[in-house]
Amino acid sequence: MERGGAVRVVLEMAGVENALGKQLRSKNPLNNARATVKATQMMRQFSDVAAERGLPMEELWK
Repeated sequence: MERGGAVRVVLEMAGVENALGKQLRSKNPLNNARATVKATQMMRQFSDVAAERGLPMEELWK
C-alpha cells in the first residue's frame, strides 16, 4: 500500500490490501480520512459490475 497516515489506517480497516492514490491539496488528516471512508463506501465488487454490464467476470479483466 502506497498511502500513509489516516488514509492507510482507513484502508487497512476496510480490508483493502492493495491501493495506490494521490490526494491533491488537502493536508488535513481528518478530511483525508473522511474522503477515504466515503470512497470505500462507494466501492463495488467485480461480480456486481459484471452483472450490471451483462458481461462475464472474465471480460472485466481484459
